[in-house]
Amino acid sequence: MNDIAIKIENLKKEYKLGAIGGSTLRAEFESWWAKKTGKEDPNTKIGESTINYGKKFLALDGINLTIKKGEAVGIIGGNGAGKSTLLKILSRITAPTEGDVWIDGRIASMLEVGTGFHGELTGRENIYMNGAILGMTKKEVDAKIESIIDFSECRQFIDTPVKRYSSGMYVKLAFAVASHLDAEIMIMDEVLAVGDMAFQKKCLGKMGDEAKGGKTVLYVSHNMATIRNLCTRVIVLNKGKVVFDGDVEKGIGVYLGSSSDVKKTSFNKEDLKWDSINKNLGTICSFESLKLLNKEYPLYSSDEQLVLEIKYKLKQDIKSLNLSIQLYSYDRTTIGFWSERINKVHMGDNISRFKLDLNNLATGLYCFRLTLHSIDDRNNFIENYDEINYIYFEVTNPPNELVWRKDWWNNIRLNSFKEL
Repeated sequence: MNDIAIKIENLKKEYKLGAIGGSTLRAEFESWWAKKTGKEDPNTKIGESTINYGKKFLALDGINLTIKKGEAVGIIGGNGAGKSTLLKILSRITAPTEGDVWIDGRIASMLEVGTGFHGELTGRENIYMNGAILGMTKKEVDAKIESIIDFSECRQFIDTPVKRYSSGMYVKLAFAVASHLDAEIMIMDEVLAVGDMAFQKKCLGKMGDEAKGGKTVLYVSHNMATIRNLCTRVIVLNKGKVVFDGDVEKGIGVYLGSSSDVKKTSFNKEDLKWDSINKNLGTICSFESLKLLNKEYPLYSSDEQLVLEIKYKLKQDIKSLNLSIQLYSYDRTTIGFWSERINKVHMGDNISRFKLDLNNLATGLYCFRLTLHSIDDRNNFIENYDEINYIYFEVTNPPNELVWRKDWWNNIRLNSFKEL
């Protein structure tokens, strides 16, 4: 047991839906009596529904986990999976409804921007306050404060009340405090989303160093690239339950593969709709449907070709029309780009087919986006007409061939992308 940092048994957290409790005893009684007699609640606000009021919701449903000292564990899952609830229980912010949690060591948690900071105190004062909360003496904090300030890159503002900090400065100082003070367990919930790229890289390096130095790191993020770079183990949550616990690459595949969009090979116009800042998309030329041909499930061997069929509509005459494909790994890291001119385009409905060679791709999950556009060679101007975002497919290796792992390679150039 000496090597175990956190042990969780049958952990459950239950909430009730809707606003619970009236503002006065009279209002509470009125609401209770209305529910008892089957009448409308007189205290319900206009436009609100009481259909789900009082219903129970399990944010965590029987979690069992053992996390060893020195592990860097990524916790991933969709919104509402229970990730933040789990971290709040471990950080003692909220209590579990049922189950037991054993923790060996002090915890430094950062669950949102500025957690544990007092807005009226300066950055320096907040450092000392957080140290005191962890049980450190002033002398112990004194020994670390210069390295904290240097890491935070906020020395110019360290004696300014943190209520005047930007969100990025908040994150920098909060992370510096959490990572430098004497805590054996670091709990981080999507904390790097606000910081700039250079600081994110520095933070990941720091968390990796802390894990190698014996600290236990629990990290929640929707950025799969940071999960892969930092973590040695992944836990996937879905609807309050652990659905996977183990290898990082497999865990990420389980998380992304749980989406119904990953398993589709046919998409109609409604499926292809997405919010864009460009409100003119689809007014001149629009995607109507897309199919990955000859496949019931978007799973390909690397010696196969991905053949796609697009239906699109021209609403006015266009001199030339191109289709471009941008290929990404599952964590939205760009892999390659290709553009091809479409032949035989006419007003109204059109159908075109394209193929993409996959023999340079490693085993794993990918996605691509398509763009219909024209290119004006005279002034090098590209006009986008419509876009399709993130169609997923999976690549496997042929039998008896080397399984090339994603973390062994970098960006590549696509072999060919041609209209049939």
